[in-house]
Amino acid sequence: MEGMNSLNKRWQDGPKVLVVGAGKSGLAAARVLAGLGARVTICDQKPASAIPGCRELLQLGIEVHGDGYPPAVAGGFTEVVMSPGVPLSVPPAQEARQNGIPLTGELELAFLLSPVPFVAITGTNGKTTTTAMVGAILDAAGWQPLVGGNIGRPLVADVAGLTSGRWVVAEVSSFQLETVTTFRPRLAMILNITPDHLDRHGTMAAYREVKARIFRNQRAGDFCVLNADDSLVAGLATECPGRVWQFSRSREVPAGAFLRDDLVWFAGPAGTVPVIRTGDLQLKGVHNLENVLAACAGALSLGIPGPIVAGALKAFQPVAHRMELVGMVNGVTYINDSKGTNPDAAIKAIEAYDCPVVLIAGGKNKGSDFSTFAAVIEQRVKGLVLVGQAAGAIEASVRATGYNRIVRVQEFGETVKAAAGLARAGDVVLLSPACASWDMFTDYEQRGLKFKQLVQELEP
Repeated sequence: MEGMNSLNKRWQDGPKVLVVGAGKSGLAAARVLAGLGARVTICDQKPASAIPGCRELLQLGIEVHGDGYPPAVAGGFTEVVMSPGVPLSVPPAQEARQNGIPLTGELELAFLLSPVPFVAITGTNGKTTTTAMVGAILDAAGWQPLVGGNIGRPLVADVAGLTSGRWVVAEVSSFQLETVTTFRPRLAMILNITPDHLDRHGTMAAYREVKARIFRNQRAGDFCVLNADDSLVAGLATECPGRVWQFSRSREVPAGAFLRDDLVWFAGPAGTVPVIRTGDLQLKGVHNLENVLAACAGALSLGIPGPIVAGALKAFQPVAHRMELVGMVNGVTYINDSKGTNPDAAIKAIEAYDCPVVLIAGGKNKGSDFSTFAAVIEQRVKGLVLVGQAAGAIEASVRATGYNRIVRVQEFGETVKAAAGLARAGDVVLLSPACASWDMFTDYEQRGLKFKQLVQELEP
């Protein structure tokens, strides 16, 4: 890792840096780089007047460029910083690659600026819950973690102020991993790899390779936690430079966490020891057992004592927008799983319930195949409410199974009432869209908040 002095020198002489994308990550990166001494231009496809805090950015000396992207070479930029939501196919990124201009992401900047080590967690599903869980364990151990990344506040805004003895626990997306070059977490975790974001990555092989970038710069003294039950993940073990720990719900593993007799066990230097009973957990669903196993493998590999891990897990509650209990109206339970943005995540949410489920799904398709999702709906879902850009594609896949208990609505505001009309006391109304939110909302959090508002407006 570069020292802080060399980092200050890197930007203190006023190099021209182009930040592409004015979302949360881009805005945070622009402010930090300007504070270090760089001459920063932030650009976005939306008009400059629509960029949040435009006036404040100008006061900080940051040039704001709206309605598209300025040329990287002709503009004299010596570095291009990409926001994760912007694909690398845009002209500034392509120009940078073709002309040897450094291409950096907010995660890479955060790593370079951080004086403390990272735990980095990626995977198609479960990242948010597992990141929050690992953060809770480290907090219980007195490690004072900064938890962020793809979850909540961008890390680059806070890492430079961290003091020795603290840690960063980062949820890391495939979009963020596309632009890392030196990023080296002390502990890397890959939870699972299932089809997602293929509209951006193209193939599963390319998607898997991007995920593997999380451990590419690790060294012999670092750790990597892998899912032994996921063949795409388990097959990466031979490529990890550091020590590999595994987790498994289906079998015992030689080093790591596994499930046996309703107990989570950890196989480590001290032998195989029990950690926590599954009945002591507040989380529902098989997928959350996998998240617990991953968190145990990671935390115990770092040397955190088992009783501390168990205590933190017993107290841990579901995070917002991930299998979140919203409330009960007329005997019907409403669950917000807005974070379920691909079919695999939605399938796991559906399978967490033994009672009848009325499902709300739809949104922006990210290149997903809905056939397996449709088969689960046919077997497990009492009624289906569809909305958004992908509603037609999901409906076609579901009707192909012979299932016809479908209601299509035009606006998200109609979904909860439609679902309530299909549900009876004892049922669950589950928002697990299997799609991104970008056709109707800025992000899954906004969608989840709208769902909660709609539930609160239902008449008892």
